[in-house]
Amino acid sequence: MKISFKKTYKFAVKSALYISLFATGFVMFLVTILFHATVHNLWLFGAIFIFSIYVFSFLVLQYRVERFIYRRVKKIYDEVSLLESSSFINKPITTDMETLSREVKKFATDKKLEIELLQVREEYRREFLGNVSHELKTPLFTVQGYLSTLLDGAMEDKTIRKKYLKRAEKGVERLIYIVEDLDMITKLEAGDLNLEISQFDIVDLIQNVFELLEMKADKKKITLAFENYYIQPIFVTGDKDKIQQVIENLIVNSIKYGKEGGMTEVAIVNLTNKKVLVRITDNGEGIEKQNIPRLFERFYRVNKSGSRSEGGSGLGLAIVKHIIEAHKEKIYVESEFGIGSEFSFTVEKAGLKKIEIDLK
Repeated sequence: MKISFKKTYKFAVKSALYISLFATGFVMFLVTILFHATVHNLWLFGAIFIFSIYVFSFLVLQYRVERFIYRRVKKIYDEVSLLESSSFINKPITTDMETLSREVKKFATDKKLEIELLQVREEYRREFLGNVSHELKTPLFTVQGYLSTLLDGAMEDKTIRKKYLKRAEKGVERLIYIVEDLDMITKLEAGDLNLEISQFDIVDLIQNVFELLEMKADKKKITLAFENYYIQPIFVTGDKDKIQQVIENLIVNSIKYGKEGGMTEVAIVNLTNKKVLVRITDNGEGIEKQNIPRLFERFYRVNKSGSRSEGGSGLGLAIVKHIIEAHKEKIYVESEFGIGSEFSFTVEKAGLKKIEIDLK
């Protein structure tokens, strides 16, 4: 590590001045009393004496500062700059204690924040690995159990064989679903997933999602509908497939946590001249306030037992968040426990020229 010394003379200058003034005043007082010198000689003596004492004091003090204090300051720098990434490397060392204290305090604060961030990341990593292993081992053990039963002799019974193979297939499908979602979210986080931007009618897209999820909603007698039945086509800009996945995931969640015989409503609101807001509201069980900040974390589940029985990878909302952020848009959530939830996100409006062409 290369260390350069930034010499400061403030301490030596002030100290030499104080010493010179005191020494000159004291000596002139003694000379006046003991030798009865004339005023002219006294002032001449005083000027020569104060200059000599000042230069001598300054040189001695500065030398002692450099020899005595610099060594200790250098030792402090060496101790706090053991890491090559230290912010002290290649910076000049100063004898100014205020500057040194400020730099050391800043260094300590930065390192404290860095350690706290590493601790948070480590906790998140442990939790993430635990969640991944839990999500994967459940379908793996299910598949293993059914296959082991078949290999142990149940293969001969055609009815049991068919039933167990179908259940094993469902377990494999869930494994594939989890792995595909993990792959997607990894690409989204790394910025490796390219968006295919186009202009499309988001009303028509939502209607298609309603049709895809109609049977799933019917099982719980949940109605899927637009807030305004006579809604007109609204053209937006974005990756059509990814926006469809966002809407699908949010509506699937509203069905999963919705009440029997409830409703999921979708509204599209003109937010600004350039943005629309898509709102997905349900009257389901709602989310408690303490859970809302963690909703978009990977594998985070509000109701762990209930949501796992409903299936899913536990990555749906995390994927939603990353897709929306990849579009440089915002996603919001409001919920009241026992009343329902509302998820909303912004989308950029399509250009007017393109809309006119599409409508023709």
